[in-house]
Amino acid sequence: MLMRSDPFREIDRAFSQMLAAAERPATVPMDAYRHGDSFVAHLDLPGVDPASIDLSVEQNVLTVTAERHWSPVEGDQVLTTERLQGRFTRQLFLGNALDTEKIHATYEHGVLTITMPIAEKAKPRKIEVSSRAGSPEAIEATAT
Repeated sequence: MLMRSDPFREIDRAFSQMLAAAERPATVPMDAYRHGDSFVAHLDLPGVDPASIDLSVEQNVLTVTAERHWSPVEGDQVLTTERLQGRFTRQLFLGNALDTEKIHATYEHGVLTITMPIAEKAKPRKIEVSSRAGSPEAIEATAT
């Protein structure tokens, strides 16, 4: 059986959750990094039904929404409910260097992985430089 050692802890936690919910919606923890020619973001969404996950891109803003709901069944004696329930939203502001037409997402073990490839026009490329003598030389150029 689950034992609670501090009777006021539950009251403090409930009060903090009510204040936090009034101030802002629940956040989704994320790690983001560049891997080769792509940016990758991992978002923690444990216990979320994959069918409730929605991704949309509008004007270089990627919006991720998901829902998690749990209700006790008749006869359950709830001792504590600390996991946040409801609708979760996270927005990622994307730069022009990403190809928003080729975004790929997978959901596995409670983690949503979003892969966003870098657009061809933003990848490093060679630029020919000609000299007065007419012999072309190559230099590295990076588009930003």
